[in-house]
Amino acid sequence: EPKGNTAFGSVGRRIPYRILHIIDQDGKSLGNMHRADALKLMDQHNLKLVLLKENVEPPVYRLMTGQQIHEEQLRRAEKKKASPKPGMYIKELSFSSAIAKNDLEIKTKQIAQWIDKKYHVKVTIRQAK
Repeated sequence: EPKGNTAFGSVGRRIPYRILHIIDQDGKSLGNMHRADALKLMDQHNLKLVLLKENVEPPVYRLMTGQQIHEEQLRRAEKKKASPKPGMYIKELSFSSAIAKNDLEIKTKQIAQWIDKKYHVKVTIRQAK
């Protein structure tokens, strides 16, 4: 039973499937081919095989250059950073612009504690009456 890939990258020569669906580095489908033929193609063009979809029959692999793999890893990392993580807490604090100095200091300390705990903090300042 093949493991699911946790990281996006070259799979090397250890491919657990006999028949693969191959996509070239330009995004064109080359169709289904045997694992050995895919490895020959990879060596001829000095490219790397990357698993795109494992849960389909046959699994989809793409031939990519090292630069393309690196760019895709960066793109996925940025996307992961941008999406909120499950269980992430957002703390919201609202106060008046006429807040007393002592109250402001206490709320500032509270915000610092939340940031240390990796919470996202949203601060709203209302105009004084």
